[in-house]
Amino acid sequence: MTTDASGTSPVHHAKPNTQILRYAAFTHDPAGGNPAGVVLDASGLDDAEMLAVAAEVGYSETAFVTGRDDAARRFRVRYFSPLAEVAFCGHATVALSVALAAQLGPGEIVLDTPAGDIPVDIRVDDDGTALATLTSVPTRSRPATSAELEATLRALRWAPEDLDPALPPHVAFGGNDHLVLATDSRARLADLDYDFDGLTEVMRRHDWTTVHLVWRESADRFHARDPFPVGGVVEDPATGAAAAAFGGYLRTLGLVTSPASITIRQGEDMGRPSDLLIDVDPENTRTRVTGRAVPIVQGAGDVGRY
Repeated sequence: MTTDASGTSPVHHAKPNTQILRYAAFTHDPAGGNPAGVVLDASGLDDAEMLAVAAEVGYSETAFVTGRDDAARRFRVRYFSPLAEVAFCGHATVALSVALAAQLGPGEIVLDTPAGDIPVDIRVDDDGTALATLTSVPTRSRPATSAELEATLRALRWAPEDLDPALPPHVAFGGNDHLVLATDSRARLADLDYDFDGLTEVMRRHDWTTVHLVWRESADRFHARDPFPVGGVVEDPATGAAAAAFGGYLRTLGLVTSPASITIRQGEDMGRPSDLLIDVDPENTRTRVTGRAVPIVQGAGDVGRY
């Protein structure tokens, strides 16, 4: 531990020889998707050290395996952004699951997360790329209040007229809370220029993990962007937890009347295209989220030691 320039505030650094893997999730291209850090043995790290690792890695989240039973294929996992712990992170779950499959082989695993148990099925595609399908905790969704909506629109610099009246604003849960806002224009979604501090304050007040901005291209294809200022990140290129919550949102609104597979295209406007597939069943409150993950090449930090 060191102190900051004032000499009073503790600043923690990552423990030496902590091995960090880096994966890009929801993509087959290491230059696309959402990068995540993965620590497969964090049993010797305390909270401050895990936060320090996440901060030094600098990705929106890093997943830490704090306990494991390889025979039972069951793992205790925690997730940290550069600023704080989060209860659940979908893209880091996909990255972690693919990394575990590289050690143990494909098949089913169970992750014991602060949000609850998350079953994951990992398989290998014909081209050798690993895919992971996580099953979320039970989802739920409720209409956003006028105060929540007004404060968020002000921070986003959006007008009420920018919204799609067929897809009302909701606060949706899929392991953590996300405000879902749908625009009726792809151009509006592409033009994202928000008040970072203002949106951070709104999100902290309501304990939202991201704001899930979507545009409906068709009944089974959406485009999304996810501001994540509370994690110290302007925007998330792929957000599995928000995708899980969005499945619950569609179910609550009655927009899915039979089992359906829906594609969410995210990260395109920030140069990291990502593809998330969600399976939604009107008779099941849980959402299945599927994505690929690939190691980030050594030159970009495949494995680091701090």
